[in-house]
Amino acid sequence: MLRYIGLLLLIPLLDAILLVVFGWYFGWVVMVLVVVLTALLGLLLVRAESRHTIRKIQVKAAEGDPPTNELVDGALLIVAGAFLLTPGLVTDALGLLLVVPLTRYPIRLALKKYVLVPYADKKTDGFVTGNVYIGGFPGDGDGFGQQGSPGPDDPGPDDSGPSGFDDAQDVDFEEVDDRN
Repeated sequence: MLRYIGLLLLIPLLDAILLVVFGWYFGWVVMVLVVVLTALLGLLLVRAESRHTIRKIQVKAAEGDPPTNELVDGALLIVAGAFLLTPGLVTDALGLLLVVPLTRYPIRLALKKYVLVPYADKKTDGFVTGNVYIGGFPGDGDGFGQQGSPGPDDPGPDDSGPSGFDDAQDVDFEEVDDRN
């Protein structure tokens, strides 16, 4: 947790250092113009992408599908707008990374994989990913209460083959149909 706070405090420090260096090297007027222009252009991009995302949410809702990716995109666009309004070159770069769909897609995937799904899974005791207990008490040692359900090729409770059947119990259904 302290690492993340330190990283968040490092961003304004880098912004201040870059603004001073940029202003000293190119002049303060050019630096102010660059910061204002990146903020304006970035906010125009955020506005356009937000409208596109809202349309995608409406389409998904009309189809009856949950708009999960679109909601995450909306949250990332809000963060991008905040970064772009903050004066600085590092925050503008981060904001532009979050605005452009090509770079926002891998950020959204990583955010879902490492933050959202584990958080929701923790809050719902495994219901989100399907790692729920199927019976008995967890860890009682009798084979029940294991996470998930056994697949068709998993050995049965007596390790005799898939789903507890061994070769002697197999029935030829064509033979049974011929007898009837």
